[in-house]
Amino acid sequence: MDNSGPKKTCCESVRDFFTSAKFLIYMGHALSTWGDRMWNFAVAVFLVELYGNSLLLTAVYGLVVAGSVLLLGAIIGDWVDKNPRLKVAQTSLLVQNSCVIVCGILLMVVFQFKEQLVELYNGWILTTCYILVISVANIANLASTATAITIQRDWVVVVAGQDSSTLADMNATVRIIDQLTNILAPMLVGQIMAFGSPFIGCGFIAGWNLCSMCVEYALLWTVYQKTPALSMKGGQKEQQQELKPLSPPKELENGQSPEEASQPLMIEASMVNPGAPKQRSCCYQASEPLRTLRAGWVAYYNQNIFFAGMSLSFLYMTVLGFDCITTGYAYTQGLNGSVLSLLMGASAVAGICGTVAFTWVRKKCGLIRTGLISGTAQLSCLILCVVSVFAPGSPLDLSVSPFQDIYSHLMGETVLPEAEHSLTSLLTAVNATTAAPAEELPPLQSYMSVSLLFAGVIAARIGLWSFDLTVTQLIQENVMESERGVINGVQNSMNYLLDLLHFIMVILAPNPEAFGLLVIISVSFVAMGHVMYFGFAFKSLGSRLFLCCSPEQKVEEVESPSLPTTV
Repeated sequence: MDNSGPKKTCCESVRDFFTSAKFLIYMGHALSTWGDRMWNFAVAVFLVELYGNSLLLTAVYGLVVAGSVLLLGAIIGDWVDKNPRLKVAQTSLLVQNSCVIVCGILLMVVFQFKEQLVELYNGWILTTCYILVISVANIANLASTATAITIQRDWVVVVAGQDSSTLADMNATVRIIDQLTNILAPMLVGQIMAFGSPFIGCGFIAGWNLCSMCVEYALLWTVYQKTPALSMKGGQKEQQQELKPLSPPKELENGQSPEEASQPLMIEASMVNPGAPKQRSCCYQASEPLRTLRAGWVAYYNQNIFFAGMSLSFLYMTVLGFDCITTGYAYTQGLNGSVLSLLMGASAVAGICGTVAFTWVRKKCGLIRTGLISGTAQLSCLILCVVSVFAPGSPLDLSVSPFQDIYSHLMGETVLPEAEHSLTSLLTAVNATTAAPAEELPPLQSYMSVSLLFAGVIAARIGLWSFDLTVTQLIQENVMESERGVINGVQNSMNYLLDLLHFIMVILAPNPEAFGLLVIISVSFVAMGHVMYFGFAFKSLGSRLFLCCSPEQKVEEVESPSLPTTV
């Protein structure tokens, strides 16, 4: 009888965990991100297949997606703020998955009847299908942005309650789920497409999103029922109530724990009752999205965590990541797909280590100092990338103009044959005009340069993901509940803006000889971002910035500036 008690208690605790709102949030997020990663990977491949193995449609899709989030991020966030949580989550979920299903069905039709569609109306029907696919896929991405803002930036905060440590653990777990799905989901859909066909791949993704949508909808409803606080949203039902901080009120006269010392910016701001609605003209109503956009950026600028958010955005202005740019450069340096896949796996492991390190360092040193430590670690690792620019084997050649390829193509000096539209032909053509032929790549002077480059990139992921989680939690904890959506929407817009700038930078200097300059520029932007964060941390902690964390430490709370409610 004595032995049965502890065993029953253990079973109950396990059951309680798997039925808790926190675990259901993880399950819903895993299903959502799995579908997103499969679709984001597959849609690029589908568009390449559709357009004769050309990258044109993929580039157009990427530009449309980035431009849409850049322009509409604040408006999406404002919509999230002004509507009930359950309505926002359910609407964005339905729109996102429905659009992916429609795209999947449309792509299946195009793959099945492409030859017939080419002959109809001189191919205009097929062109219309391309436009529809890109447009509907863009709507799905915007809905996915709304879902991410709603669940990851708002629901997680409410489910964590008043416990800042719980919030940090949930953020880290969510990020680990992102890392794992980012590796496994593309592998799954890639195998399906490799052993099947793009037609089967489209059908699988459409079917997955249909089933996933039903399960996610049920999970959202269950989480909402288990967390009564989700039904109360600042600025809607309890407009006169004050926002509660995540941590208990600070006793400035008494000793504090490191947990309390890490929260110097918690907000206690009373909501402002909106005035009575007035009759507006048609022109005024038509211009409301522009006013919402402006109000969102003004509110973002007035946040006391503005420089922390900007510092995170500056990290997107870099070629030092595992995207198509770095992969393409690696190919020019003689690395094959097998080696790159291993490097990507190592990068994912480093990212997971960074999320785990975040929770441990935050408990020891506090949230703001965690950002300083992770930023210093990232910059220290990126020094290896700078060294790689001047190491043996580096293709850096300052005598070659970075704009040589652009000029040559504009002047017509290099013309690709019409028949060469495959990915292999494109890579061959680029190598022929910008680097040595593929068969001459292995006998490089040395692989030291590319080895140092990827060693720095992989090691820096630990600090990068820890820093990302730090800024994410700072925004969660220090933005008023009624403005979480719009502030996170603007933050997404800033991230996309700097990401677009880094692609423009590569377009202006695409040859491998100029990649070293891009590395130096990238590290400079990362350094500027961390300098911004240092300024934010110094303003927040002042003279206590470099003091050791201890329970006796006393940190003054920084008040949040008044935020504009409307324009």
